[in-house]
Amino acid sequence: MADATHAPGQIPDKPALEGLETKWDAAWSAQGTYLFDRLRAADAGRAGVYSVDTPPPTASGSLHIGHVFSYTHTDVKVRFERMRGKTVFYPMGWDDNGLPTERRVQNYYGVRCDPTLPYDASFTPPFEGGDNKSSKAADQVPISRRNFIELCESLTLEDEKHFESLFRQLGLSVDWTQSYRTISDDTMRTSQLAFLRNLERGEAYQALAPTLWDVDFRSAIAQAELEDRDQPAAYHRVAFHKTDGTGDVHIETTRPELLAACVALVAHPDDERYQPLFGTTVRTPLFDVEVPVLAHPLAQKDKGSGIAMICTFGDVTDIIWWRELDLPNRTILGKDGRVLADAPDVIVTDAARAAYAEISGKTVFSAKKTIVDLLRASGELDGDPKPFTHAVKFFEKGDRPLEIVSTRQWYIRNGSRDGALREKLTALGAGMAWHPDFMRVRYDNWVGGLTGDWLVSRQRFFGVPIPVWYGLDENGDRDFDVVITPDLASLPVDPTIDVPPGYTEEQRGAAGGFEGEKDIFDTWATSSLTPQLAGGWQRDDELWNLVSPFDLRPQGQDIIRTWLFSTMLRSALEDDRSPWTDAAISGFIVDPDRKKMSKSKGNVVTPADILDQHGTDAVRYWSASSRLGADAAFDPQNPTQVKIGRRLAIKVLNAAKFVLSFPVPEGAQVTHALDASMLAALDTVIRDATKAFEAYDHARALEITESFFWTFCDDYLELVKERAYDQTDVGQASAALALRLALSRLLRLFAPVLAFAAEEAWSWFEEGSVHTASWPEPSGIDGDPAVLRAASAALIGIRRAKTEAKASQKTPVTSVTMSAPAETVAALKSAEGDLKAVGRIARIDFVDGETLAVTDIELGEV
Repeated sequence: MADATHAPGQIPDKPALEGLETKWDAAWSAQGTYLFDRLRAADAGRAGVYSVDTPPPTASGSLHIGHVFSYTHTDVKVRFERMRGKTVFYPMGWDDNGLPTERRVQNYYGVRCDPTLPYDASFTPPFEGGDNKSSKAADQVPISRRNFIELCESLTLEDEKHFESLFRQLGLSVDWTQSYRTISDDTMRTSQLAFLRNLERGEAYQALAPTLWDVDFRSAIAQAELEDRDQPAAYHRVAFHKTDGTGDVHIETTRPELLAACVALVAHPDDERYQPLFGTTVRTPLFDVEVPVLAHPLAQKDKGSGIAMICTFGDVTDIIWWRELDLPNRTILGKDGRVLADAPDVIVTDAARAAYAEISGKTVFSAKKTIVDLLRASGELDGDPKPFTHAVKFFEKGDRPLEIVSTRQWYIRNGSRDGALREKLTALGAGMAWHPDFMRVRYDNWVGGLTGDWLVSRQRFFGVPIPVWYGLDENGDRDFDVVITPDLASLPVDPTIDVPPGYTEEQRGAAGGFEGEKDIFDTWATSSLTPQLAGGWQRDDELWNLVSPFDLRPQGQDIIRTWLFSTMLRSALEDDRSPWTDAAISGFIVDPDRKKMSKSKGNVVTPADILDQHGTDAVRYWSASSRLGADAAFDPQNPTQVKIGRRLAIKVLNAAKFVLSFPVPEGAQVTHALDASMLAALDTVIRDATKAFEAYDHARALEITESFFWTFCDDYLELVKERAYDQTDVGQASAALALRLALSRLLRLFAPVLAFAAEEAWSWFEEGSVHTASWPEPSGIDGDPAVLRAASAALIGIRRAKTEAKASQKTPVTSVTMSAPAETVAALKSAEGDLKAVGRIARIDFVDGETLAVTDIELGEV
């Protein structure tokens, strides 16, 4: 066989892991090892391609150990598929736009965007290198939108260079020529085109509605971006006054600051305490506004006093009540999170207007304190507030609780109000293979629990512009029924700069003219199109047909509701299919206390130092040791699994050097029973590891391979080394050839995980890269694995006997007795010569026994 008789290359005197990352990354780049071979792919067709919808990391800061963990999982699978003969399409994208990037730019440069300011071509930021922590807007220099976007682009480019460098050090076998940025012209064109097609089919629409709003980012937030955080609160027992003067109705609220926005009281229809009140009215404390008392099944009889006030809007339930009970909107909070200057029209009395003036312009916190003081003074607060803790909705990247304000936003229909679309999305999820399968339920639960369509517009600056203009009426007011769209050939467009078809720039902002949309798309509205961005949708039809639907979507479990669902939705709407056949979901990285690592908790570990200290293969081993969907603990002070991986990688190099020291004669064949036994056992390893890799169980494949490798090194190598050295022994050729065959197969089995050590050792005796070599196939050599098992057990027994006799392992043995069942004795006799050589044994007596045991050992003189 060619791989067994190839002359060894230059083998270092002392093999080491240090420097392998730099050496082989340069070689792989120079040789184009991981480039997508489009001609080969076209010849083979879609079935011959393995395509990956790679997660584009957010280019706003630094990568963390979780990235190393999950991206390694993908790379291991990709390397396996490449060696199986697939033409691999493995791109990398960068998620540039979005709120995290803007916040990083604000803090890094000490600036904030003010779109009313003109562009300053000579602008220089006040500083560079902010620590990415929150800073006060008042301390940030206001700059124009264009200046701000230029800083965003500059900083993300620098971040991406650092990210690529780390990913290269990690050994990701990405084709770096197949990369994209979510803010590039091509990306903008794709994102805008997909939206315009949604709009044309009636899947996208605009509406004025209550919106979850982050007062710091000054932007709407989608349902998928929410997280609950426990916050202190207090119940305030407040008296509403029956309009007929017969007494008071007490409610308990956590948001007394919203009393001026109260539109009704509500209780459960079965609550006998309040049934007499349904259909009557009460007057609000302080503001003396008449509001109805209504019934709704969402009211909770056992919460507070059992009757609640409906405000526009205190929480998501208020929105449901407001919509289903057809109530008026009396919003009092502005987009800055402060109470609006003008009171609702229904507040008319002098006392009520004076009370509202007390809270006008105040933050929610200050307004609450003021209202409580006023209620206490008026006698309408019953007792002291009762503190407690409850879950409050935050934007996942925000610092203050979300408010609900009424805004006009763009939406894409997601099945929340369309049973047929919801069923289709559920069916597409069911038709995919999930790894692990139990992650499927998270997708199903999300689809089943949707409460509103997908809000895709954001009131921010760095992102893909929403490609529409609005006609202005004779008064110069925006006519939302006149939405102007661009010619598709003109994409990408920026409506704040470009002019719509049929208009001139002079008509911008003029009566009868037009006004450009200032909002941008939510970052997920672009990231939901990663298959299209990477695969050339509507840009390169041949490429798109070669790679889609993609084979794999790898990602974290925490963004099933955002990235996975939104990508599925866009594919379902556009192509009526799933965008991939398989989804691989990685678990979380947790600290030694089993707490999820996150920046907010301050327990994130950055990977650069770990990679430098222990070597990439050691870290890849740690990552690959965890199954998909399983959380992995990481202790940077004592990374046990990483150290085990380093020991394994070093052993691979040393074992390879040792094996290659035995010359393989021309025409060598495997003739010895022990050699055939080892290769037969390795055949089983190859079959089992292959099945595990096919099933996305890289951890099992590594476990199987590693277990055999240590048996190979500790037992088989020790057993045959004397025979392999001795060229006068008739069994030398068999041992040397078996060793070389095993080494070739083991290096290929390890290659997906120990990418650098395997490549280094492979280069000592083979041409080309191990990563483009064929995946190992069973040798088919007829051998009995029981021979190696028996010989290994006997070797352990001999070593133990010498240790118990307090003798060196080099001590010769005059004679030893081995008892075992007949079939085991037969196996041992076929390896007798190697056992005698390794144990320095003159004579072995075999006797029958129930189990294998080494007894009656007689030691000679050293």
